[in-house]
Amino acid sequence: MKHHIIKLLLLIFIGSTSYSSLAQADTLRVMSFNILHGATTKNDFNLDTIAGVINHYKPDLVALQEVDFKTKRAKNYDLPTELGIRTNMASLFARAMYYDGGEYGEAVLSKFTFIGSERLELPHLPSSEPRAALVTRIKTKRGNTIQFVGTHLDHLKDETDKVMQAKAIVAHLGDTDLPTLLVGDLNAEPNSNTISIISEKFSKPKHPNAWKGTFPATGPNICIDHIMYNQPEKWQVLHYEVLCENYASDHCIVIATLVFTP
Repeated sequence: MKHHIIKLLLLIFIGSTSYSSLAQADTLRVMSFNILHGATTKNDFNLDTIAGVINHYKPDLVALQEVDFKTKRAKNYDLPTELGIRTNMASLFARAMYYDGGEYGEAVLSKFTFIGSERLELPHLPSSEPRAALVTRIKTKRGNTIQFVGTHLDHLKDETDKVMQAKAIVAHLGDTDLPTLLVGDLNAEPNSNTISIISEKFSKPKHPNAWKGTFPATGPNICIDHIMYNQPEKWQVLHYEVLCENYASDHCIVIATLVFTP
């Protein structure tokens, strides 16, 4: 009798543990969007179009690249705040460099409040354009803390800067205990040294669309915009899409629907 009671208690414990884990699982819709500093491919500076694209696909987290903050070419608009208002999402910005009377860099939009953030300045040659990563942390409604990192690596064909930047990201984030999404325009193709370095700590989804071309938006033939994550055993990929809105940007948009189970 005692043996049966212990067995029953063990089954209840296993069942409750499994249920607890499932109860904490989060489904997150994640987007990478290079917004061409708001200009659109017609150079008509249309923030409503960019916000409309985001609203149409309903992401939970968005990494934006080529974001202007109060530059002359962006009509002195604070693009992260403007897009946050238009999408009803919280926004953060990280400067990569001062530019055109304002700043230029990365932004993140989130349906969740931010509980932490950090601007990671990335290394580059003196003659190259400065780059940055925006490290943010959010807490989901299920209570999971997720680290969401948006970045835009060097665009030159020579990988010198990109390799330095990839190593800096891996050194800074590679050993974190937090589940982390690395999202953005890495300007790096699948077989590049840059992707090889990042892949030491971050994985691409095993999905047939994960390596589809993302640039240019018309007739994309190279995959340089990516969604990656650490702790691959905790992520399930429901969908991975490359969507080419060739008016809003010169890059395709990348969207993944992911389930995180702690």
